[in-house]
Amino acid sequence: MTVIAILALDGVLPFELSVPGQVFGTANEVADTEHYRLRVCSPSRTVTTSPDRGAFRIQAPYRLDALAEADTVVVPAHADFLSPPPGPVVTALRAAAARGARMASVCVGAFTLAAAGLLDGHRVTTHWQYADELARRHPRVTVDGDVLFVDNGDLINSAGVAAALDLCLHLVQRDLGADCAAATARRTVMPLRRDGGQAQFVEHPHMPAGTTTLEPTLHWMAGNLHRPLTLEDIAQHAAMSVRSLNRHFRAQTGTTPQQWLLRARVRRAQQLLETTDLPIERVADASGFGSTVTLRHHFARMAGTSPHAYRTAFQARESAGAGPAGEYVKSS
Repeated sequence: MTVIAILALDGVLPFELSVPGQVFGTANEVADTEHYRLRVCSPSRTVTTSPDRGAFRIQAPYRLDALAEADTVVVPAHADFLSPPPGPVVTALRAAAARGARMASVCVGAFTLAAAGLLDGHRVTTHWQYADELARRHPRVTVDGDVLFVDNGDLINSAGVAAALDLCLHLVQRDLGADCAAATARRTVMPLRRDGGQAQFVEHPHMPAGTTTLEPTLHWMAGNLHRPLTLEDIAQHAAMSVRSLNRHFRAQTGTTPQQWLLRARVRRAQQLLETTDLPIERVADASGFGSTVTLRHHFARMAGTSPHAYRTAFQARESAGAGPAGEYVKSS
């Protein structure tokens, strides 16, 4: 039997609190045995969930001392994750890890484990939106914001929200084997393995107007992505030498002209895949990659998946006549 302790702090996100129970409880049903025993633990008996997610109060049946008996400790996200966790929570987490418990964080729950010093020296992940902040606050932690989860053996972290399902299904596969994990995934209506990583979900906001003297050139580049732009073309538009362009570009955007152009072209390809039925060859031309081979290479590198898989996952379709992306499939 594996005891799973789920840490519920005030402001916990309800979905992420409930995912471990859903997945591990379903795995028990599939295996027809109580392999997992679940315990929701909290510093106090009553916990209020995140106010931004429809706050309600729940009663946690176990206190922090239950972490001492857990084989796996799961730390979901909570609303106040940027503040230091309470001292007793840090002490209980450190004690559980020192005893050999498997420590898992969901989404920004990684901040709680990092505050306890349990992520130092490890490659970890968290929600892409806060990956840079985690790295800034904890320089001894290597943060990978592109993946859905990272498994370091006794330390495992998931990306944001729905990646909690990926993490828990992965643990089921580790504990009970691929057959049980696949059956659990089917009952949870989830693929056992999702294509790509977080990179395909990352938003790339436009730079606010007036924040850079290169703004006219950036707009020109965005409007000419279909053209084979060279460094000389870009420098000529910006009325400066290539050397000066590279220096100003990095200072004002944090990257090089070539990298900015590649990211803009991938974003353009994503938009076309989401909103049109253009063949991949046309998408490659319209986004400036010239060939499907080049598009697939850069798309996989930056979005973590293929153009076809991205379109399948994200293309908006009308419900009528939508085909596979919009069908309800009757399970037998």
